[in-house]
Amino acid sequence: MSRSRVTLLATAALLVPLALAPMAAARPGGGSTRAPALLTVADPGFEAGGSGWEFGPGTGVATNNPHGGSRLAYLDAGDKKVSQTVRATGRGSYDFSAWIATGGPGGRYVVRVNGMTAASVALPASPGYRRYTLSRIALAPGDRLEIAFASGDGWVNVDDVMVSPSPPADPRISSSDPEVVAMFDWAKHKANSWVQLPGTQGPLNVDERNTGGTGSGVYAPSYWAGYANRSGYYARDTAHQLAGAEVLGLHAENRTMLRSFAASATAEHAYYPVWAMNFDARTYLSIDYHGPDSFVREVPAPFELVQKAEEAYRWSGDRAYLTDPALWDFYRHVTEEFVTLHDGQKDNGRVRVAEGTGKGIFQGTASYDEVSGEPLAEAGDAIGSQYQAYRAMAALAHAKGDHALAGRFERRSRDLKAYFNSIWSGGGSGSDMVRGYTTDGRALTGWGKENSWFMPLKHIIDPGNRLAAYLDFIDEQAGGPGKPDNIEALTYLPDVFFAGDRPDTAWKWMRYVYDHKDLPHVNSRQGTNGDYPEVSFTLIGQTVQGLMGLTPDAPDHTLTTQSQLPSEMGWLRLDDLRIGDSTFALRHDGARKSTLTHTSGSAPYTWEARFPGAHRTLLVDGVRKPARTKVVDGMTYTYIHTRVSPGQTVTIEVR
Repeated sequence: MSRSRVTLLATAALLVPLALAPMAAARPGGGSTRAPALLTVADPGFEAGGSGWEFGPGTGVATNNPHGGSRLAYLDAGDKKVSQTVRATGRGSYDFSAWIATGGPGGRYVVRVNGMTAASVALPASPGYRRYTLSRIALAPGDRLEIAFASGDGWVNVDDVMVSPSPPADPRISSSDPEVVAMFDWAKHKANSWVQLPGTQGPLNVDERNTGGTGSGVYAPSYWAGYANRSGYYARDTAHQLAGAEVLGLHAENRTMLRSFAASATAEHAYYPVWAMNFDARTYLSIDYHGPDSFVREVPAPFELVQKAEEAYRWSGDRAYLTDPALWDFYRHVTEEFVTLHDGQKDNGRVRVAEGTGKGIFQGTASYDEVSGEPLAEAGDAIGSQYQAYRAMAALAHAKGDHALAGRFERRSRDLKAYFNSIWSGGGSGSDMVRGYTTDGRALTGWGKENSWFMPLKHIIDPGNRLAAYLDFIDEQAGGPGKPDNIEALTYLPDVFFAGDRPDTAWKWMRYVYDHKDLPHVNSRQGTNGDYPEVSFTLIGQTVQGLMGLTPDAPDHTLTTQSQLPSEMGWLRLDDLRIGDSTFALRHDGARKSTLTHTSGSAPYTWEARFPGAHRTLLVDGVRKPARTKVVDGMTYTYIHTRVSPGQTVTIEVR
């Protein structure tokens, strides 16, 4: 997320395809050549004067209140209508989104197929633009699709219509707690509304200063990760949204986006990936890239992308994460040359720590915290992310069969963590723990937002009383005087407390983010908090990886679960969970009973079911079986391995 600028909202008006022709192979630069789409919605931003739209009396195109670009469609009060009808020539399922502002209640946004209402939403009074989505509209060749807007008791403004392919997966939640069900349902529909339809001919380099962009290109499989007024996705947001995208089955999008960043991390860029890519997955977003010596770069980002590539590999089982030279070279460059090139200001003894310049985001900053202005050389979020990148590099090397390389990075990760805990972070705890060093060598303590909470998030702090005190400090600061202004920063807090084995606190912050989704974003022109893409994607990931405690490993046909339900939640069930080519249903009853169904797949999976505490046995489908214990991040768990074949259901519990 690039928080360094005030933003407006804009989308240029170009054709939005509904049905895709076959796509050609990806180009080496990360993009693709694609045949044009077979069906389009004309002039979605009304910049061409409403070409293709039908305007009834009391409606038209205006310039007084555009959401993006310079024009919008308006409807006066009193049952006025604007619509467009197109004919489908392909088969598929789609989500339809639009930015809408209203002067009163009673309006409607409707999608009809062959004259029958397929989905609709009532529009409340909301003079500020909000984004509305109608999901999973199925189309067959020859179907007649109508997109329509109607006014009611007040005026209606419409802008920036967008079409997304419905997600490959349709995960569903049920629970004793209706709030988590409503939260997840909202999040999955909102998140998928940000997915680009591959093959779209769309604008490039759109931002608040170039609302029409600078030309156009063919969009690759991708999704919005960053401000909705810019025609691209950001490294930091992509890393944080990746897990939620995987739950929706957006494997192709994640791979394309990660590869595009990997391809940009050249020697000319000192192995930094660029900060933002256009949706063509080939060109750099110009607002953040001025040239090879002047582009936004933040030290944690390349390390996070390596970690997330390994995570995407475990979700998808896609061996391209091991065999694609652009990706593999990126992992190696980031964990080798990048560290060497950017280590030189602070003496760290026998370990290397990547550093920033202390001169701002266009010269290379050590931290994701863009607000404090501290001249940081080293930061807690950077060193924590470097530690996880080393661990990911070891895991990827093992998967590729290079066990010597894996061993080398396992040693580096251990050495870096030992150095952090014995020297780098100082001897204090809570507010006295060191979370960064300035370019003149001063150690910084106290509250550093990202460079504070990333340290426990990345598991670089040793478990024990020191970690516990620091988690207390983070919760106190984030809930009080140190609370970030922007909701997207707060989306990290559930991850932090799940990582710290504090499910009640993690759930508190999930609820906080969800409860504030309808409030205006701190950037008044961004829309509501819920219209920032990171909010919905992270709530999905936090439900599955956090509350359900699920860790996938598609390449090895294994999965691990560890219930992290808060004390107030009796049970939680997840259906249509996609891992590799398999589908699962998972239910936790508190922290003492878990049920896994392998609903479809081509091969059995090994399930490692974990439960807190030490127990000699566990019940497997009612039969007592010997169990084992392990310590993970300072917590003792009892676990058992069991084989779950396609079509089989297994229940494991503590009795």
